[in-house]
Amino acid sequence: MNIGVPREVKSDENRVALTPAGVAALVAHGHRVRVQAGAGGGSSLPDALYVQAGAELMPSAGDVWAASELVLKVKEPVATELRYLRPDLTLFTYLHLAANEELTRALVSSGTTALAYETLQLADGSLPLLAPMSEVAGRLSVQVGAWCLERQNGGRGILLSGAAGVRPGKVVIIGAGISGTSACQVAVGIGADVSILDIDPNRLRYVRDILGGHVTTVMSNRANLEEEAATADLVIAAVLIPGARAPRLVTRDLVRSMRRGAALVDIAIDQGGTAETSRPTTHRDPIYVEEGVVHYGVTNMPAIVPHTSTFALTNTTLSHALLLADRGVDKALEESAPLRRALNIANGRIVHPAVAEAFGEPVPKSSR
Repeated sequence: MNIGVPREVKSDENRVALTPAGVAALVAHGHRVRVQAGAGGGSSLPDALYVQAGAELMPSAGDVWAASELVLKVKEPVATELRYLRPDLTLFTYLHLAANEELTRALVSSGTTALAYETLQLADGSLPLLAPMSEVAGRLSVQVGAWCLERQNGGRGILLSGAAGVRPGKVVIIGAGISGTSACQVAVGIGADVSILDIDPNRLRYVRDILGGHVTTVMSNRANLEEEAATADLVIAAVLIPGARAPRLVTRDLVRSMRRGAALVDIAIDQGGTAETSRPTTHRDPIYVEEGVVHYGVTNMPAIVPHTSTFALTNTTLSHALLLADRGVDKALEESAPLRRALNIANGRIVHPAVAEAFGEPVPKSSR
């Protein structure tokens, strides 16, 4: 199969969808891999490593897209890339379509087959291609939240760890999934006063067990959320519904009730955001103040640490890319239930139930 890896063009997106080791694996299976020159540069992976692994370097994104049957990316196509979509193309990347109607309609009208990393789901309900980036984003959320709290950024001037004779800052985490648990581990590790909320008591029990009781676990409901947020220095929203738009749990009134200069990091912003006051931002302009609270809404948080993120992501995506290439898309979808769950757009139709529901369209009975 002809496989292409274009350079990412989303603002400050420095990850790449395939490492040189991944190229070598695909080439060893008899596939032809074309990589746009400079695609790995942001992740400290120079072109020479790709050439050594057997890739063919191509000068432009258009060349890569045109020569490929399967395109591997990290982030969803942006406006300048939509012209490359076509019926005989398969795209495998993060899509987050429930929060992006323009892209959804473009994929439908193009006839492109689109599989989303974030909806590839195993039989146990886990999301193996979302998990590594959720972990990175969760760990980063405390780091960027601490930065938001610095006075020059509009924050309260709080050091989350506190100091001798000074109370630590309070961190409230909404959601005890992978990103929320990862954020919790980092926040506890630096000495913050941490509360985590979830609707699943088993998840809360797990978090409490792994952290030895150094965290307050709280059942998530409106009253408890309001009580915790009112005294928080940093709120991290980390709620996910696979493939669907993030639930709006943090109302404007709730944000208004928070301390002036507190911070809100919305990890779910690429799925539409958990807070009514959240809106997408970029690494170049990551924050804004609304209702007196510093908001951080970067939609590709892991891109700030691209070397780590690229390896964490491609460690999990490669086996699925190999299956698509080795068996062909139709056969791979027939054989792999996780890949069928990853399928979002096929034959000019929305085929993922959560995406269809987000746009008020009939929910398909099967993925293909």
